[in-house]
Amino acid sequence: MTHADSPEPLVPRKRPTQERSRRTFETILSSARDVLIDVGFDSLTCEQIAQRADLPIGTIYQYFANKYVVVCELDRQDTTAVSEELSAFASEIPSLQWPQLLEKFLDHLAELWRTDPSRRAVWLAVQSTPATRATASITEKILAEQVSRILAPLTPTSERDRRQMMAEVLVHAAYSLLSFSVQAPHHHEEVVGELKRMLAGYLLLEESIEGA
Repeated sequence: MTHADSPEPLVPRKRPTQERSRRTFETILSSARDVLIDVGFDSLTCEQIAQRADLPIGTIYQYFANKYVVVCELDRQDTTAVSEELSAFASEIPSLQWPQLLEKFLDHLAELWRTDPSRRAVWLAVQSTPATRATASITEKILAEQVSRILAPLTPTSERDRRQMMAEVLVHAAYSLLSFSVQAPHHHEEVVGELKRMLAGYLLLEESIEGA
């Protein structure tokens, strides 16, 4: 069984603990992101990453077994950034009502996807094999758990599993449509508008069921 087919989560061989090794680790990821944008996932190789990072190929393999692990780490990096931004937006509750929070946060994410082509490149890369999809799903669920906690005041009587499923649907739908929005840049704003309506309608329906 290859790494691409393995059901085990794809994680780095080791994570840096010292400042110098952390800089090397970040250089590898930054270079991989640049190469991924330039050539796409199918053509991406660890040799190209090493060349772009100006590092020996052995240094890449110290941290990453293959390119599949690299793109999963990039996805984890992106999701961590989104999680931190969501925490900042959520801290504005209750000054913001949830529809305002949703619209404001989606506008922010849409701008990130529009201005950073690596977001879509990474998302597409982790959808490409069973193992990368499985690893990305774990990463998405962590973000969804955060969304679930934010949804709790909106859905006070929903069971925890139901709220978690709602959150996972919201996260995956948002990622999918944001990636689609930058695929057709002339329709970016229209797609983002549809995403807002879709997610707001989904939450309003749940709110109406809760209040019935």
